[in-house]
Order: sequence, then C-alpha cells, then structure tokens
Amino acid sequence: MVAASRSKKKQAQSRREAVTNEEQEVVPQAAGPKTEQEDVTEDPSSSKPVRIYADGIFDLFHFGHAKALEQAKKLCPNTVLVVGCCNDELTHRLKGKTVLTEEERYESLRHCKWVDEVIRDAPWTVTPEFLEKHNIDFVAHDALPYADASGNDVYDVVKKLGKFKETQRTEGVSTSDIILRIIKNYNDYVLRNLSRGYSRKELGVSLVREKRIRAQQSMKQLSKRMTEQRLRTLEHLRAGMTPGKVRILPRDVEQGLKEFASGVEQLVDRLVNGELGQEMATHADKFLNGVVSNVETSYSRFEQVLKKTLGMPLTRKRQPARRAKTAALTGVARGGVSKPSAKPAAAAAPKTAQKKRKGVLW
Repeated sequence: MVAASRSKKKQAQSRREAVTNEEQEVVPQAAGPKTEQEDVTEDPSSSKPVRIYADGIFDLFHFGHAKALEQAKKLCPNTVLVVGCCNDELTHRLKGKTVLTEEERYESLRHCKWVDEVIRDAPWTVTPEFLEKHNIDFVAHDALPYADASGNDVYDVVKKLGKFKETQRTEGVSTSDIILRIIKNYNDYVLRNLSRGYSRKELGVSLVREKRIRAQQSMKQLSKRMTEQRLRTLEHLRAGMTPGKVRILPRDVEQGLKEFASGVEQLVDRLVNGELGQEMATHADKFLNGVVSNVETSYSRFEQVLKKTLGMPLTRKRQPARRAKTAALTGVARGGVSKPSAKPAAAAAPKTAQKKRKGVLW
C-alpha cells in the first residue's frame, strides 16, 4: 500500500511539472535592451544598395584588375559595383595603343564575378554630372594621381566631394609588365606561333628575321646539348677513376682541352645571346652604310651634272666673230692667207662672252 501511494504522488508531481513547463514556453519573455549591432542590422537604411563606381582601361585583363574590383565590391555590405571602361579612340589619344579592342575589354569586364554593371564609352574625368546621371555614391580607385589632358588629377573633383574610396594596387603585375615580358621573349613567341601554323607575313616578320630567329634557336639547342654532353662525360670519367690510378692525359693536355671546351661554350653562348651576331651586324651596318653613302654621293653628283646638261641647249648658231676666228685659224694652219673679216668690230668681242660659250655642246 505504501509503495502504491508513493507512485501516485510521483505521477501527480510529474504532471504538475509538465504543466509548468508548457506555461513557461507559452508566456513570452521580456525583451532585453538591444545591442548596437542589432540596431545596425535592423536599420532599414543599412540594407540600401550602395552604388560604387570603378573605371579604367582594363587592357589584357589580369588578376590585378580583378583584385582591385574585388576590393571595390567589398567596401560596403550591399554594394552594386559599376565599372566604366574607356573606348579605343579616347584611350589611344590620351594614353596610347592598347592590345585588346574596346569590345574585348568590355567582354572581359562582363565575365568578372565582382562586376554588376559595365558602362561603355566611360569619360576620362569623373564629373558631378556623371555621378548624378548614374546614381553613383562613391568612386573607388587607387590613390596614385592620374592626370588628364590639362595635367589635373581626374579624381580631384570626387576627392573634394568626399566620395573617393581608396583601393590598393597589386604589386608585381600590370599590363605594361606583361607587354614587356612579351617583348623580352619576342623570338620565343615568334617560334611558338610559327610552329602552330602562323605564317611570317601574319606575324609581320621578314624572311631574314625568320631565318635568324630559327638559327638562334638552333644554336641555343646546340649549346644546351654540348653542356649536357660535357657534364655526362665528366661524370663518366670521375666514376671510372680510382685513387692512385695513373692519369689518362697529361696535365697540360687536360688543361688545354678544358680551355678549348670553355672557349667553344663561350662562343656558342655569344652566338645564342646575340652578342657576336650584334657585333657582326654592327660591322656589316657600318660597311653597308659606307657603301650606301658613297653610292648616294655619286648619284647626287651624277644627278646634278645630268640636270645641268639637260638644262642647256643642245645646239647654238655660231656667232660671226667665232666664225671669223675659226676661218683665220684654218687658213694659217693650211699656209694660206686669211681673208679680213667683214666686221672687224666683232673680232674684238669681250672675253666674258667667250667664257659663257665654253659650256656649249657642239
């Protein structure tokens, strides 16, 4: 009986506890004071999209461009990144030739995951009218000054308005560095495209330039093979020699062979690096310049003489004084007596007239 009464008491107590728990779950708890973070989260103004503008040329779009756009995108929690890209006409006039066309640069930006909108034909200088037209809140760019045609900073107006947000450049990568790398390894890229089926005309390479590039590549491969062969030979000799063994070659002969091999390698290296070819080309240029200069000088003189000759009359009537003088000389030579001139006054012609007649072609 005692055990049964105890069990009934436990069951009643468990029922009361269950009812109490249900009542506690139904009754709402008193709201405590809100933190500053909760106020910012629930503030409707914080959820408003912020339109941030970033502009540039974006030629040869690389990860440095992408990281700059990523920084601009993450400046605010709810950012709409608007990217402006200048067209070819404006860029070529104010900055220089680009590798990619404007359409290719627009497409590169459209495929970047940080970009929400792309503005074509973007202006070189950001103005308040442009910001108002596109509802732009802030402009993001690195802090380096970029001058316009008049020498002023293109972001000066934005900085004065307090709407400029600074981003950091990615060191070690830029469009200029990529172009410099291509120029430095120009021959390798020419051979790469020639091996892929491009013609030298498509690459803008002359026949002589193509042959010289191929010859340099062959010499480079030859130098590499010679170096590898020499190292393998030395390894075989070292592996076959044991302490106390008689030397295969005398010291002077071995030293001579080493110097000869070193000289051959240096010669091949100079050919590969272009030093020897550059010296030969320099001497050849001097020789050709001398020959061309002599030819040009001779041709110039010939041209002057030809112009002078063609400018003179081919025939001219003999004047009376000259006919009389010629007749007198002819008569004296034959032993006869010359007839007096009908016009003695003409015989005493001034010497200046005779000098003028020296260049006449008869």
